[in-house]
Amino acid sequence: MKKFDKDRLILGFAGPVLALVSAFLLTMIVLAATGIDPIEPLRLMVENASYEDVQILIVNQAGTYYLAALAVAIGFRMNLFNIGVDGQYRLAAMLSAVVGAAVTLPGPLHLLLIVLVAMFVGAFWSGIAGVLKAKRGVSEVVSTIMLNAIATSLIAWLMLTKNLGVQIEGSNDLTTGDIAESGWFPAVSLGDGLELYGFTFVAFALGIVYWFALNRTRFGFDLRATGASESAAQASGVDAKKMIITSMLISGAVAGLAGMPQLLGETHTYNLAFPVGVGFTGITIALLGRNSPVGMLFAAFLMAFIDKASASLDQNGYAKEIGTIMKGLIVIAVVVSYELVRRYGIRRQQQKVGEELAAGHAMKTEKEVAA
Repeated sequence: MKKFDKDRLILGFAGPVLALVSAFLLTMIVLAATGIDPIEPLRLMVENASYEDVQILIVNQAGTYYLAALAVAIGFRMNLFNIGVDGQYRLAAMLSAVVGAAVTLPGPLHLLLIVLVAMFVGAFWSGIAGVLKAKRGVSEVVSTIMLNAIATSLIAWLMLTKNLGVQIEGSNDLTTGDIAESGWFPAVSLGDGLELYGFTFVAFALGIVYWFALNRTRFGFDLRATGASESAAQASGVDAKKMIITSMLISGAVAGLAGMPQLLGETHTYNLAFPVGVGFTGITIALLGRNSPVGMLFAAFLMAFIDKASASLDQNGYAKEIGTIMKGLIVIAVVVSYELVRRYGIRRQQQKVGEELAAGHAMKTEKEVAA
């Protein structure tokens, strides 16, 4: 039994390690094939990450990515592919910013209102896909992709035609207005103008909540059971359709929180420059971290490192898009590596069963001879 657990642990680490090694090797091959020094950009990225201001940026970005990954992972554990995290996150950030700028309340209440609005909007937008899946059998992949596009158009429509966006003088940018200081989340000041978003710590704490809910509660058991086999879960008394809707609502609510570190910690408004693609990066992180809260934490820091450390590559004569290439190759490597590890695991398990049967047969033969 101990040997089996050891094998499972090794296989669990083999996928991410193989994916990362493959991705970095492929990046070096691509750079070398285009006539670029494959080592120097990576060295510069590591050097950039040694500066304190870049390190703070990495930690802040990792918090946002971690929340997006948690939202994706909740769907994954239910065997649902919530591709709509990006739309849920952006729509939630925009509407919560509008509400936050429109009201003035005592600090805790103002902050709580903004967070609740973000969670409600994210849950509502994700819940549409959940209801379509549970009631009409519509693939959540198709519906969430469409909802992403609708969210983008809805944000533009609300800001451009419904006067929710205010044009900044001397700029083409639109903003929802500034949230009063009572609605800001306290940051950790590190001096020299460097601040850690306070909501980043909330993001990491939610990883603990995610682990506890998934592994130590009846709800988590039902969710994992339904994801493993919907028919078996139904036979044991679990309402599979209700679990689909519930998990999509929770996934969307967490996705709605993904914009809170930046909204409440830095910009205090939503504008056209608000980051996009966070949800898709969350998918990569959830895959690389294998839906584990610890694995996703490391993956979130890795993606944040690539983003922030590669941002200044153009100042040294290299395209900062090298970071984008690395992230794309990681996605490809994750899919291929995990499939190879899965197949190897199946063969290894079959081999072990064969060895145990052979050993049992040999022991039986020895007893018969001795008798």
